[in-house]
Amino acid sequence: MNYVIHNGIVNFIWGIADDVLRDVYVRGKYRDVILPMTVIRRLDAILEPSKQAVLQMKEQLDAAGIVNQHAALCQAAKEAFYNDSPYTLGDLKSRAKLQQLKADFEAYLDGFSPNVQEILDKFKFRNQIPTLIEADILGDLIEKYLDKKINLAPKPVLDMEGNELLPALDNHAMGTIFEELIRRFNEENNEEAGEHFTPRDVVKLMANLIFLPIANEIESGTYLVYDGACGTGGMLTVAEERLKELAKGLGKEVSIHLFGQEVQPETYAISKADLLLKGEGAEAENMKYGSTLSSDAFPSQEFDFMLSNPPYGKSYKIDLERLGGKKHMQDPRFLLQHNGDPEYQMITRSSDGQLMFLVNKLSKMKHSTKLGSRIAEVHNGSSLFTGDAGGGESNIRRWIMENDWLEAIIALPENMFYNTGIATYIWLLSNRKAANRKGKVQLIDATQWYLPLRKNLGKKNCEFTEEHINKICELILTPKETQQSKIFPNEAFGYWKVVVERPLRLAVDLSPARLDKFAEACVKAKDKGSAGLAKRVAGSLGPGPHLDYNLFMDRCSVFAKLDAVKLTAKRKTWLRDNLCDHHEQAEPVIKKVHKPGKVQADPLYGLYDCEVEGKPRVVEYEPDSSLRDTEQVPLLEEGGVKAFIEREVLPYTPDAWVDDAKTKIGYEVSFTRHFYKPASMRTLEEIKADIYALEQETEGLLEQIVGEAN
Repeated sequence: MNYVIHNGIVNFIWGIADDVLRDVYVRGKYRDVILPMTVIRRLDAILEPSKQAVLQMKEQLDAAGIVNQHAALCQAAKEAFYNDSPYTLGDLKSRAKLQQLKADFEAYLDGFSPNVQEILDKFKFRNQIPTLIEADILGDLIEKYLDKKINLAPKPVLDMEGNELLPALDNHAMGTIFEELIRRFNEENNEEAGEHFTPRDVVKLMANLIFLPIANEIESGTYLVYDGACGTGGMLTVAEERLKELAKGLGKEVSIHLFGQEVQPETYAISKADLLLKGEGAEAENMKYGSTLSSDAFPSQEFDFMLSNPPYGKSYKIDLERLGGKKHMQDPRFLLQHNGDPEYQMITRSSDGQLMFLVNKLSKMKHSTKLGSRIAEVHNGSSLFTGDAGGGESNIRRWIMENDWLEAIIALPENMFYNTGIATYIWLLSNRKAANRKGKVQLIDATQWYLPLRKNLGKKNCEFTEEHINKICELILTPKETQQSKIFPNEAFGYWKVVVERPLRLAVDLSPARLDKFAEACVKAKDKGSAGLAKRVAGSLGPGPHLDYNLFMDRCSVFAKLDAVKLTAKRKTWLRDNLCDHHEQAEPVIKKVHKPGKVQADPLYGLYDCEVEGKPRVVEYEPDSSLRDTEQVPLLEEGGVKAFIEREVLPYTPDAWVDDAKTKIGYEVSFTRHFYKPASMRTLEEIKADIYALEQETEGLLEQIVGEAN
């Protein structure tokens, strides 16, 4: 493609906005007119040669009473779209009366096929017509797009003698021009750009990451590429071009089908229009509108390659409600069986749904093909570590690691994207890992590999060069340990979250003052039995304080039977709350007593040998919730939880134990832990030299100030 001509066309169209729309629209709204009008003019130019054939076919179909006319009209137009109105844009240029122009222009728009109608509807272009008519600029706008200085048609413009005045604009060139216009408008609206526009250098890197490792295994055939947050479709088209390039280099013939879903109406319209402008009408039908999370457009489809830059840090509360909420979730993508759990939930907090997009992709992997599926997805740092063990985020990471799907995570430089300066990462996944990658995850720190931009684009102030992209890809193709590349076993990111308990120790106060206060509370609670029971026990044991709560409860049980007072669980709690205090020297409160043989004593898990009424028993102690703590024990800890607790906990709290029923497995990834480089401390000599230098600078200054004051 001739880039001089390409840039000339882009500049001309960009100039239309300034020439025609300046006094009517603010700059941020130029795109609402220019993008749909560019689409309309290109489609008009493509359809112009077949216009009469379409009108004749329309007339024949109407006369025959045929209702479903789409296929026949597309065939007449020789495209995946058509316009069966009697007009072209050239016909409308001569309309002098505004109302006639408005009526004819609307009739012209109504003549487009349904796939183009959907694009116009999502652009909300018809909403602009009253403004254009009222400002009397619709005619000027049409005339600008028909200017002889540019050619948006797929055929060249010739002079009377057949010489080429303006070259033809093929579908690829037109698509590139359209994408350049989108990019410029994104720069004009920096605060919105990153929501649907991923920098081309990052997209190129992602395409290389999913294709290069299996480039030599690409065979002639059909491949499906998917983006569940496709925005303007840039990732899909770059991936398509890269796959075709690699296949061609290997002498293979591949057929590539693109699939995407987008929830923002305008960006969806752009993605569909872009494919139509490139002559890929069939692929345009695979672009679907709606929320990927709550309204999956491809529920039973599997894909060979998937890549996305999903929204991060963005609430998906509405989607979660539509899915039934966490309690009533039925979507098999997010609720499945794993590790023996029949309802293994992978539902993140409603405030951030980025990992849900990754789970959606993983549910669409091919498991029966040689290449399987490869995925590249952009995330911010929260996907690496947010969420406690057993929570949605951690469960997703665990599911991925334990299935051995994660190949690598690449840390990108800050300020790589248009709308955020925070740290971002590319996750690379595959269900067909190479032999040297099985059971391992590679972390690559590419935060220092970038070229500063001369001018910021929103918050983007740097970019990858070809050299940087090649350097990252080389580390992926030949994984090795370097300062920027670390390789770990999957288990290195896993841990047991264990709950460490300590026994409840209570002292019982049966002093007269405490009993009087308790009696008053019993009167208010209309509890006649408890006050008398406490008084009887006090007469037997004395005022205390008694450091054996278990003995106190035994005596309460005895006297309750004698006095025909029911010692219910509620009454036991009432006695404990009103007559007992925490005491470090008290005996542990016994929760449960087991007969020997049925349960084996194991102090690590809170089971102790003990004598109860002179008989050997195994007891469980009541845990003290105020002393409860948690520990994270690495899965690779030598000796496991037992060794960790014996080394890190029991020397300081010998009465502690682990509640095994509450132990959960979690996974998190910490780049800081593996790549942090502490700043070197200054030597004492350097500090001393600085102090002396400061003294010399201030020498005599105090005397001067004091002297001036006097």
